[in-house]
Amino acid sequence: MLFLFKYIDDLIGKGFEWYVILQLLMYAAATNVAMALPLAILLSSIMTFGNLGENYELVAIKSAGISLQKAMAPLFILITLLGISAFLFSDYMLPVANLKMGSLLYDVREQKAAFLIKEGVFNNSIPGYSIRVEKKEKDGQLLKDIVIYDQSNGLGNTNVLMAKEGEMYKTEDGNYLILKLKDGVRYEERQGQRTYNPRQEFTRFKFKETEQKFDLSSFHFKREDENLFKNNYMMLNLKQLAYSRDSVAHMNDSIAHALINSVKPYFKIYYQTSKYHQSKVLKDLNFNKDGIFTGIKQDSRGIVLSNARENARIIQQAISTVATQSDDFTKVIRSYLVEYNKKFTLAVSCLVLFFIGAPLGAIIRKGGLGLPVVISVGFFLIYHIISTVGEKSVKQGSMSPILGMWMAIFILTPVGLFLTYKASIDSALFDVDLYKNLFKKLFKKNKLG
Repeated sequence: MLFLFKYIDDLIGKGFEWYVILQLLMYAAATNVAMALPLAILLSSIMTFGNLGENYELVAIKSAGISLQKAMAPLFILITLLGISAFLFSDYMLPVANLKMGSLLYDVREQKAAFLIKEGVFNNSIPGYSIRVEKKEKDGQLLKDIVIYDQSNGLGNTNVLMAKEGEMYKTEDGNYLILKLKDGVRYEERQGQRTYNPRQEFTRFKFKETEQKFDLSSFHFKREDENLFKNNYMMLNLKQLAYSRDSVAHMNDSIAHALINSVKPYFKIYYQTSKYHQSKVLKDLNFNKDGIFTGIKQDSRGIVLSNARENARIIQQAISTVATQSDDFTKVIRSYLVEYNKKFTLAVSCLVLFFIGAPLGAIIRKGGLGLPVVISVGFFLIYHIISTVGEKSVKQGSMSPILGMWMAIFILTPVGLFLTYKASIDSALFDVDLYKNLFKKLFKKNKLG
């Protein structure tokens, strides 16, 4: 539904077949697995252990000498297998789904809206023509008071056709639109036969019946080559991400070395490799009251100063250009690192949210779709917000990729361990009556005091 709301303007009125919309929804569903799977695990674990606690089955399990950790062990194995499957999905299937969806969505956006003539409105959908119809009959084919501006010659509105009525239909293959026009006139302006004659010719043709043929090939749905989109970071697996990251890093280093080589010739005095030579050159310079102009004639100082300014400007421009290129390469590298870590965080997040949901369900002892849904959505929002903030921080360069992409895991893992410990000792962490009694005791103590 979110996908439809987001791209509804690109889908309506373009005459797509039903299977095109279905393909988009299928690919969009695959790309949403990274968000849906952790939430599903969290909700299902809360509901499962909540039902067990609500029906006192956890009490029976513990009375049989089976601890909560042992009861969770089979599900832990299942979630581990599910996490491994999620990793394989994100590494092999998700890049393909992103590629299919990205290329198809691009073609959908580029597709023209279906040709539709509205009453009293000029339609410019067909390249080189502007068509206006005053009235349409109920069958949608009979037209009244038609005006057609032929702009295909590139000279503007020099060719105008007007007809009292007409009939519109398409050819059997759907490639052409035919307009049969009746009782009309065509006005046409064109240059004189002689090139030096500034006067133009104006021609008027009256007709009882004529046909206008329009090419509709531009309205057909066309697919672009998917290979044009395969270099995007969201459409690469782990090996491709590592290779692309190294390639971009090599290009970034190359422009830095190229900058050094281009700037070296401008440093003629202070250009030495060893610190000893650098200090020696500085000691040999014996500046007097003339400063940097020592040894330079008075009439040549202006030229020297102008050349120095030009050299400084060239160096500044070269550094600015390379800095911009390096910044762009760095952003691309960060995007590769973000996508690289995402494939691992999806699998680990399944385990972390399971260790939050299972003990939570055992503590609250509520099943169904009431309280478990509220709690699971709350914890998932915390996880999603932290992940989003960390990802944006990595892309902006304010945080390292490891810390930013794994920040939600680092924060929620201690929470899961704490809840597991509380559930194993039968803690009444979310017992409302316990907190009510605690507040009552506090108020009684205050009154007595």
